Amino acid sequence: MTAIVEGIPAGLPLLVEDVNGELARRQRGYGRGGRMKIETDTVVFAGGVRGGETLGSPIAMSIENRDHANWLERMSAAPMATTPEPLTRPRPGHADLAGGQKYDRHDLRDVLERASARETAARTAVGSVCRKLLGAVGIDIFAHVVAIGGVSARTAGIPLDELRARARASDLCCVDAEAEAKMKEAIHAASHAGDTLGGVFEVVATGAPPGLGSHVQWDRKLDGRLAQALVSIHAIKAAEIGDGWLAATLRGSQVHDPIQYDAGARSFTRPSNHAGGLEGGITNGQPIVCRAAMKPIATLKKALPSVDVGTKEAFDAAHERSDICAVAAASVVGEAMVAITLADALLEKFAGDSLRELTRNVTTYREQLRAY
Repeated sequence: MTAIVEGIPAGLPLLVEDVNGELARRQRGYGRGGRMKIETDTVVFAGGVRGGETLGSPIAMSIENRDHANWLERMSAAPMATTPEPLTRPRPGHADLAGGQKYDRHDLRDVLERASARETAARTAVGSVCRKLLGAVGIDIFAHVVAIGGVSARTAGIPLDELRARARASDLCCVDAEAEAKMKEAIHAASHAGDTLGGVFEVVATGAPPGLGSHVQWDRKLDGRLAQALVSIHAIKAAEIGDGWLAATLRGSQVHDPIQYDAGARSFTRPSNHAGGLEGGITNGQPIVCRAAMKPIATLKKALPSVDVGTKEAFDAAHERSDICAVAAASVVGEAMVAITLADALLEKFAGDSLRELTRNVTTYREQLRAY
């Protein structure tokens, strides 16, 4: 896999270790499948980085698939002497059938290889670069799993720093040890039944100043951009900002965050954060809080009924290796997508060809806010 990142300013310290640590986190988690035993993801900077610093030119990163060696003949870019046996049995819940119809491909492997969630390793690598950029101006991002199957974690009243620390210490990214144990039991039971489980994760970004995003055009509203980024992740079927769906059940007096002024800090504050850090499509200085709902993995050992696209006969769907539950891994990808989106919004507002110029612009703006 190759990813090219355009627009990162020059002078940002960046090492392969900054990326490889996040790639390793994406591969962990109770309930992962056989793919994780094959691949050990590491990145190679093919351009845009020299001596541990970005150059301002496009950053090219590559991640090798070790398993690709086993597929060289069947996936060759050159014309093949013999045609591989086509995969013609689409799996319900995947892009197989819809993609085959759209692109007129009758060997569905032409669709499922690209549609695979393996692609999220590249997103995680790009997100790692964006995370470094955001960190340079004081913005941090972390995620934690709040539900798997029918088991929900208790998170109320836990400070954000502690949420982050507990999530990083858990192989399910869950801050509630009791709930985590029950989640593992549910995953184990689903595995024995040949089934899969989904869940919900939350991504939190701290340190973002007021003013990222915009209210002036629909496609510049940052909450909309964050929601699109999260729902673009494989198997994510819904996203919410702040109270999200809960807000639809409450009165306005229970939802909107009062505005206060801290004279000592010379800043506007809010005693609550029901809005999830965004008002009118713009960050308001509060932590940005997003949640994403992941459906159960669509590849089941207990295969669902399908129809062969060639013969039109009924068959059980083809089975490719699969996870039982990948919510913890998806939360790492969720961090990456939020990082990419926030980095885009940061550069949109503050620009800067070098890191020094960017940080100077951010510092000047923060001083402007204190004088507002």
